[in-house]
Amino acid sequence: MFTTQVYVQRREALKAKIKNGIILFLGNEESPMNYPDNPYPFRQHSSFLYYFGIDRPSVVATIDLDNQQETIFGDELSMDEIVWMGNQASIKEQAEKVGIYEVLPSVKLYTFLREAIASGRDIHFLPPYRPENKIKLLRLLNIRPDQFALKSSEELLKAVISQREIKEKDEITELEKAINWSVDMHVEAMKYAKPGMKEADVMARIAQVVLERQGQPSFPIIATVHGEILHNHHYGNTLKRGQLFLLDAGAETPRHYAGDLTSTFPVSKNFSRKQKEIYQLVLNAHYATANMLKPGIEFRQVHMHACRVIFEGLKELGITKGNTEEAIAEGAHALFFPTGLGHMMGLDVHDMEDLGELNVGYNPGESKSSLFGLKSLRLAKKLLPGHVLTIEPGIYFIPELIKLWKADKKFENFINYKNLKSYMNFGGVRIEQDYLITKRSNRLLGRKKPMEIDEIEKLRQ
Repeated sequence: MFTTQVYVQRREALKAKIKNGIILFLGNEESPMNYPDNPYPFRQHSSFLYYFGIDRPSVVATIDLDNQQETIFGDELSMDEIVWMGNQASIKEQAEKVGIYEVLPSVKLYTFLREAIASGRDIHFLPPYRPENKIKLLRLLNIRPDQFALKSSEELLKAVISQREIKEKDEITELEKAINWSVDMHVEAMKYAKPGMKEADVMARIAQVVLERQGQPSFPIIATVHGEILHNHHYGNTLKRGQLFLLDAGAETPRHYAGDLTSTFPVSKNFSRKQKEIYQLVLNAHYATANMLKPGIEFRQVHMHACRVIFEGLKELGITKGNTEEAIAEGAHALFFPTGLGHMMGLDVHDMEDLGELNVGYNPGESKSSLFGLKSLRLAKKLLPGHVLTIEPGIYFIPELIKLWKADKKFENFINYKNLKSYMNFGGVRIEQDYLITKRSNRLLGRKKPMEIDEIEKLRQ
C-alpha cells in the first residue's frame, strides 16, 4: 500500500467528478485452477487497488455520495481459514490504513444495495471482466450479463480513466522500480541464452529474476526464436546458431505496477549482416518515434511515422518499393508491421483495457480503423503530461502471410516478393521501452536497457 493520504485523495478526486448515488467497486475473487482449494495466483482488480489498496479476495467497496459514507464489505477469516492459510491482517485493519472506518459483513451488501434501488438511487459500477463479478452483479443488482455494457456507468468509467491515466509521483516511482526489474530480466537473458538450450530454459531463468524479489511477471513471458509470431507462449524450441531470440517480458512489483520491455538478440555471439540491417531499422524507428513524444501530439501520428520509417528502410533493402505515403494509406506496410506502436501502462500492463480499448486509447467520438495493421492500434489519442506508454516498433516476416499476399498478388506495386524469399525464415524483431510524457516532452522510465548492436553483442560474448 501507499500512504493513507494517497487513497483518501484519490477517492476525493473521484467524488468531485460524480455527484450523486452510490459507487460500487467489486474486488476480485479467487479463481479456481482445477478445484476450489487450488486457485490461480490471486490478482486484485486494478481499479479497486487504485482507490482502496486492499489486496485480498472477496472484498467490495462502496462510496455513498449522498451520505458521504465509504464502506468496505467483507468477511474476516474463520478459524478454519486461519488454520489453512495462517493469520492475516484483518479487513478492518487494512481498511483503516486507506482511511475507511466502516467495515461490514458481506451479507449486508445485498440489503444496502436493494434499499438503494428501491429508493431510486443511481448505482455506478464499472463493466466487469471476471465471471465471478458478473455473477455478483446479477445477484446484487438483478442485471443480466448481456446488459452489463449498457447499464454500467459511463460517467464512472470516464472519471476513472481520466484519473488513472495521469500517473502520480508515487506511481512513477513504482513504475520505475518495475521497469528496472524488467531491465534486469532482459540483461540476464542476453547473458544466459546459449545454443542448445530450450526457450523454456531462458524463460525460467528470467522469471526467477522477478520472483526472487517477491514480484511476478507482469504478463505471460514471450521468449521465442519465432519472433514473427506476435504473442508466442510456446517454449519448446531449441535455440540454434543463426537464429534471433525475441524476449517480451516485464516485471510486476508487489504493489502491482507493471514494466513491459522487448529485446531481440542473436542466439550466436553476433548478429549476421542481414540481422543487423533489420535490427538497426527497427531501432531507428524506435528512436525516431520516441523523440516525437510530447504533450498535445496524437499517438496515431507517432504510429504512422513508425510505419514510414520502416517502409522507407525496407525500400533501401529492396524489399519494398513505390510511393511510401500511398503504400501506408493502403496498408501495404502491415505485411511487416501489423501491430500498433504502443499502449498505455500502469497498474495493468495494458493499462485499463478492461474498461474498453476505445475508451482508454482513443479521443472521445473516435472509432478504430478497419484497415489491417491500423486496426491493431491500441493507443491513438492526444498525449497528456503524466501518461505512461510503451514504444515498440517491429518488423515481422510471417511466412503464411507473405505466401497469402503473394498468391493474391496483393500490393505488388509496393512489395518485392522476389526479394522476400531469403527472409522467409528470418523471424521477427521488436524493440520496446517505456516512456513518461512530461510537461514539455518525455523521458525514458527506468534504466536504458542494452539496445545498440555493439551493446548486445558485448553481452552475448
